[in-house]
Amino acid sequence: MVAITGELLDRLTAEARNHPRRRKNFNLHPSDDFCCHRLLNAVEPGSYVPPHCHLDPAKDESMIILRGCLGIVTFDAAGNVTDRQLLRPGGDTVAVDLPHGSFHSIVSLESGTVFFEAKAGPYLPLAAAEKAGWAPAEGDPRAVAYLAALEGLFHQS
Repeated sequence: MVAITGELLDRLTAEARNHPRRRKNFNLHPSDDFCCHRLLNAVEPGSYVPPHCHLDPAKDESMIILRGCLGIVTFDAAGNVTDRQLLRPGGDTVAVDLPHGSFHSIVSLESGTVFFEAKAGPYLPLAAAEKAGWAPAEGDPRAVAYLAALEGLFHQS
């Protein structure tokens, strides 16, 4: 049995803070080729997760917030925002289920944010069709402004 404790979440958050990508996962599944992926994701503000989708019909994705505050944004094929959800423990929304083929991104809005994620395996790098050509890639200098715009979706009154 693996117990998900406050100590584990603290350790994972510390690793995310010190990682260049400002995020770190803790896999509960035994290997990348396992059929069901279950993991904890610690994501710090400033971590850019480019919009993407999973085209495989088996790769719907569920996310449940454990700590902090996480924005989930979905897009249409042209890059227009179709929905946004604010996940906060004890808040109005604590989880989302994203269907395969849905372009999405996540935005950490608070230091110490950790969520649980589940989706079908195996892990495969994103195919070209699963990457949003209308959004900057990770490492692209335009990604900073794009991330700020995504964050702004959750800071509007």
